[in-house]
Amino acid sequence: MMTDASHMPQRFAHCGSISALTLGLPAATAIPEEKSRLPKAMFVGHAQLSAKLRQRLTNDVAGITMLALMRPANMRLAAGVRVPEILVIGLRLSPKATTVPTEVIELIAAQRRSGIVFAVVRDVPHEGSVREECTLAVRRALPGRAGHVPVHEVFADEWRPAGEVTLDTDGIDVASASIDDLWASLCAQVILGSADGADLDARIVRRAQIGQLEATVDKLARDHQRAKDADQRNEIFAKLHKARQQLEALRAQ
Repeated sequence: MMTDASHMPQRFAHCGSISALTLGLPAATAIPEEKSRLPKAMFVGHAQLSAKLRQRLTNDVAGITMLALMRPANMRLAAGVRVPEILVIGLRLSPKATTVPTEVIELIAAQRRSGIVFAVVRDVPHEGSVREECTLAVRRALPGRAGHVPVHEVFADEWRPAGEVTLDTDGIDVASASIDDLWASLCAQVILGSADGADLDARIVRRAQIGQLEATVDKLARDHQRAKDADQRNEIFAKLHKARQQLEALRAQ
Protein backbone atom coordinates (compact mmCIF):
# COMPACT_ATOMS: atom_id res chain seq x y z
CA MET A 1 0.00 0.00 0.00
CA MET A 2 1.29 3.44 -0.90
CA THR A 3 1.61 6.01 1.86
CA ASP A 4 0.06 9.42 1.38
CA ALA A 5 3.03 11.83 1.54
CA SER A 6 0.80 14.50 3.02
CA HIS A 7 0.40 12.37 6.17
CA MET A 8 4.10 11.61 6.61
CA PRO A 9 5.79 13.33 9.57
CA GLN A 10 7.80 16.45 8.70
CA ARG A 11 11.57 15.88 8.73
CA PHE A 12 13.38 18.96 9.96
CA ALA A 13 16.92 20.02 9.11
CA HIS A 14 19.72 18.86 11.36
CA CYS A 15 23.47 19.35 11.72
CA GLY A 16 24.68 16.22 13.43
CA SER A 17 22.10 15.82 16.18
CA ILE A 18 21.43 19.57 16.38
CA SER A 19 18.14 20.87 15.01
CA ALA A 20 15.79 23.77 15.65
CA LEU A 21 13.83 21.57 18.04
CA THR A 22 16.85 20.34 20.04
CA LEU A 23 17.87 24.00 20.42
CA GLY A 24 14.45 24.72 21.92
CA LEU A 25 13.15 26.83 19.04
CA PRO A 26 9.50 26.75 17.93
CA ALA A 27 8.67 24.15 15.28
CA ALA A 28 7.32 26.99 13.11
CA THR A 29 10.89 28.23 12.65
CA ALA A 30 12.38 24.86 11.64
CA ILE A 31 13.57 24.38 8.06
CA PRO A 32 12.44 21.23 6.19
CA GLU A 33 15.32 18.85 5.65
CA GLU A 34 14.98 18.86 1.87
CA LYS A 35 15.50 22.64 1.75
CA SER A 36 18.28 22.90 4.30
CA ARG A 37 21.56 22.12 2.52
CA LEU A 38 23.61 25.20 1.62
CA PRO A 39 26.43 24.59 -0.89
CA LYS A 40 29.70 26.28 0.00
CA ALA A 41 29.88 27.83 -3.48
CA MET A 42 26.90 30.10 -2.76
CA PHE A 43 28.98 32.02 -0.18
CA VAL A 44 32.02 32.44 -2.40
CA GLY A 45 30.56 34.19 -5.44
CA HIS A 46 33.07 36.63 -6.87
CA ALA A 47 34.76 37.29 -3.54
CA GLN A 48 38.55 37.15 -3.44
CA LEU A 49 39.26 34.62 -0.72
CA SER A 50 42.56 34.44 1.08
CA ALA A 51 44.41 31.14 1.00
CA LYS A 52 43.67 30.66 4.70
CA LEU A 53 39.94 31.28 4.28
CA ARG A 54 39.70 29.03 1.23
CA GLN A 55 41.50 26.28 3.17
CA ARG A 56 39.18 26.60 6.14
CA LEU A 57 36.05 26.60 3.99
CA THR A 58 37.22 23.66 1.90
CA ASN A 59 38.92 21.47 4.49
CA ASP A 60 37.55 22.45 7.90
CA VAL A 61 33.82 22.68 7.17
CA ALA A 62 32.19 19.42 6.12
CA GLY A 63 28.72 20.87 5.56
CA ILE A 64 26.54 23.96 5.96
CA THR A 65 22.87 23.57 6.92
CA MET A 66 20.05 26.05 7.44
CA LEU A 67 18.38 24.90 10.66
CA ALA A 68 15.87 27.64 11.46
CA LEU A 69 14.50 30.95 10.28
CA MET A 70 12.96 33.31 12.82
CA ARG A 71 10.79 36.08 11.40
CA PRO A 72 8.39 38.51 13.05
CA ALA A 73 5.43 36.43 11.84
CA ASN A 74 6.49 33.01 13.13
CA MET A 75 7.85 34.46 16.39
CA ARG A 76 4.83 36.76 16.89
CA LEU A 77 7.09 39.79 17.27
CA ALA A 78 7.15 43.28 15.81
CA ALA A 79 9.39 43.96 12.82
CA GLY A 80 12.93 45.05 13.61
CA VAL A 81 14.95 48.06 12.54
CA ARG A 82 18.42 46.50 12.71
CA VAL A 83 17.69 42.96 11.51
CA PRO A 84 14.78 41.76 9.37
CA GLU A 85 15.08 38.11 10.43
CA ILE A 86 17.32 35.71 12.34
CA LEU A 87 18.84 32.59 10.79
CA VAL A 88 20.29 29.60 12.59
CA ILE A 89 22.95 27.93 10.46
CA GLY A 90 24.70 24.69 11.34
CA LEU A 91 28.39 24.26 10.52
CA ARG A 92 29.53 20.65 10.67
CA LEU A 93 33.30 20.46 11.15
CA SER A 94 35.48 17.96 9.33
CA PRO A 95 37.00 15.16 11.46
CA LYS A 96 40.39 16.90 11.81
CA ALA A 97 38.95 20.37 12.54
CA THR A 98 38.36 21.24 16.19
CA THR A 99 38.22 25.04 16.46
CA VAL A 100 35.48 27.53 15.60
CA PRO A 101 35.98 28.58 11.93
CA THR A 102 35.76 32.31 12.61
CA GLU A 103 36.85 33.28 9.08
CA VAL A 104 34.05 31.18 7.57
CA ILE A 105 31.50 32.67 9.96
CA GLU A 106 32.73 36.16 9.03
CA LEU A 107 32.40 35.33 5.31
CA ILE A 108 28.83 34.03 5.63
CA ALA A 109 27.50 36.58 8.13
CA ALA A 110 28.92 39.58 6.25
CA GLN A 111 26.77 38.77 3.22
CA ARG A 112 23.39 39.26 4.92
CA ARG A 113 21.63 41.92 6.97
CA SER A 114 19.98 39.14 8.91
CA GLY A 115 21.15 38.15 12.33
CA ILE A 116 22.74 34.70 12.22
CA VAL A 117 23.38 32.29 15.05
CA PHE A 118 25.87 29.59 14.04
CA ALA A 119 25.67 26.16 15.63
CA VAL A 120 29.15 24.68 15.16
CA VAL A 121 29.25 20.89 15.60
CA ARG A 122 32.30 18.67 16.03
CA ASP A 123 33.19 15.13 17.14
CA VAL A 124 35.94 14.78 19.75
CA PRO A 125 37.48 11.85 21.64
CA HIS A 126 35.95 11.44 25.09
CA GLU A 127 36.60 8.71 27.66
CA GLY A 128 37.62 6.13 25.08
CA SER A 129 34.78 6.96 22.72
CA VAL A 130 33.66 9.91 20.58
CA ARG A 131 31.39 12.70 21.79
CA GLU A 132 29.48 15.19 19.66
CA GLU A 133 29.93 18.74 20.90
CA CYS A 134 28.42 22.05 19.85
CA THR A 135 29.12 25.72 20.40
CA LEU A 136 27.07 28.72 19.35
CA ALA A 137 28.64 31.72 17.64
CA VAL A 138 27.50 35.14 16.39
CA ARG A 139 29.09 37.98 14.44
CA ARG A 140 28.29 41.36 15.93
CA ALA A 141 29.40 44.94 15.35
CA LEU A 142 31.52 46.26 18.20
CA PRO A 143 30.35 49.44 19.90
CA GLY A 144 31.92 52.42 18.14
CA ARG A 145 31.56 56.10 17.42
CA ALA A 146 28.90 57.33 15.02
CA GLY A 147 30.18 57.98 11.51
CA HIS A 148 33.00 55.46 11.76
CA VAL A 149 33.17 52.23 9.79
CA PRO A 150 31.81 49.50 12.08
CA VAL A 151 34.20 46.80 13.23
CA HIS A 152 32.75 43.31 13.65
CA GLU A 153 33.87 40.45 15.84
CA VAL A 154 32.92 36.79 15.97
CA PHE A 155 31.97 35.67 19.47
CA ALA A 156 31.64 32.00 20.42
CA ASP A 157 30.36 30.26 23.54
CA GLU A 158 32.18 27.33 25.16
CA TRP A 159 31.97 23.81 23.72
CA ARG A 160 29.31 21.62 25.31
CA PRO A 161 27.85 18.16 24.70
CA ALA A 162 25.47 18.66 21.79
CA GLY A 163 22.40 17.67 23.79
CA GLU A 164 23.01 20.46 26.31
CA VAL A 165 23.05 23.37 23.84
CA THR A 166 19.87 25.44 23.70
CA LEU A 167 18.62 28.91 22.82
CA ASP A 168 16.10 30.63 25.09
CA THR A 169 13.31 32.51 23.31
CA ASP A 170 10.69 32.18 26.04
CA GLY A 171 11.75 35.31 27.90
CA ILE A 172 10.84 37.66 25.06
CA ASP A 173 7.65 39.65 25.70
CA VAL A 174 5.69 39.19 22.48
CA ALA A 175 3.40 42.07 23.43
CA SER A 176 6.15 44.68 23.25
CA ALA A 177 9.31 43.15 21.75
CA SER A 178 10.63 43.20 18.19
CA ILE A 179 12.86 40.86 16.24
CA ASP A 180 15.70 43.24 17.17
CA ASP A 181 15.07 42.48 20.85
CA LEU A 182 15.19 38.76 20.13
CA TRP A 183 18.51 39.20 18.29
CA ALA A 184 19.93 41.13 21.26
CA SER A 185 18.81 38.35 23.61
CA LEU A 186 20.36 35.62 21.46
CA CYS A 187 23.63 37.56 21.20
CA ALA A 188 23.64 38.06 24.96
CA GLN A 189 23.19 34.32 25.46
CA VAL A 190 26.17 33.50 23.25
CA ILE A 191 28.47 36.32 24.39
CA LEU A 192 27.54 36.83 28.05
CA GLY A 193 25.66 33.69 29.05
CA SER A 194 22.50 35.68 29.83
CA ALA A 195 19.18 35.96 28.00
CA ASP A 196 18.89 39.61 29.02
CA GLY A 197 19.66 41.68 25.91
CA ALA A 198 19.32 45.10 27.61
CA ASP A 199 22.28 47.50 27.27
CA LEU A 200 24.17 44.76 25.45
CA ASP A 201 26.82 46.95 23.84
CA ALA A 202 27.74 48.56 27.17
CA ARG A 203 27.95 45.14 28.83
CA ILE A 204 30.19 43.80 26.05
CA VAL A 205 32.50 46.81 26.48
CA ARG A 206 32.58 46.29 30.25
CA ARG A 207 33.42 42.61 29.85
CA ALA A 208 36.30 43.49 27.51
CA GLN A 209 37.57 46.09 29.98
CA ILE A 210 37.40 43.55 32.81
CA GLY A 211 39.39 41.08 30.73
CA GLN A 212 42.04 43.68 29.99
CA LEU A 213 42.29 44.72 33.64
CA GLU A 214 42.53 41.10 34.78
CA ALA A 215 45.47 40.61 32.43
CA THR A 216 47.06 43.84 33.70
CA VAL A 217 46.63 42.82 37.34
CA ASP A 218 48.15 39.42 36.63
CA LYS A 219 51.17 40.95 34.87
CA LEU A 220 51.75 43.60 37.55
CA ALA A 221 51.51 40.97 40.32
CA ARG A 222 54.20 38.89 38.61
CA ASP A 223 56.35 41.99 37.97
CA HIS A 224 56.04 42.94 41.64
CA GLN A 225 57.23 39.51 42.75
CA ARG A 226 60.26 39.65 40.46
CA ALA A 227 61.29 43.24 41.24
CA LYS A 228 64.31 43.52 43.54
CA ASP A 229 64.70 47.29 43.80
CA ALA A 230 62.55 48.78 46.60
CA ASP A 231 61.57 51.89 44.63
CA GLN A 232 60.61 49.77 41.64
CA ARG A 233 58.54 47.43 43.82
CA ASN A 234 56.72 50.40 45.37
CA GLU A 235 56.00 51.90 41.94
CA ILE A 236 54.65 48.60 40.62
CA PHE A 237 52.59 48.06 43.78
CA ALA A 238 50.94 51.45 43.35
CA LYS A 239 49.96 50.57 39.78
CA LEU A 240 48.75 47.16 40.94
CA HIS A 241 46.61 48.70 43.70
CA LYS A 242 45.03 51.15 41.24
CA ALA A 243 44.29 48.40 38.67
CA ARG A 244 42.68 46.23 41.36
CA GLN A 245 40.45 49.10 42.44
CA GLN A 246 39.37 49.73 38.85
CA LEU A 247 38.66 46.02 38.40
CA GLU A 248 36.54 45.86 41.56
CA ALA A 249 34.57 48.91 40.44
CA LEU A 250 33.83 47.41 37.03
CA ARG A 251 32.79 44.09 38.51
CA ALA A 252 30.41 45.87 40.87
CA GLN A 253 28.54 47.62 38.05
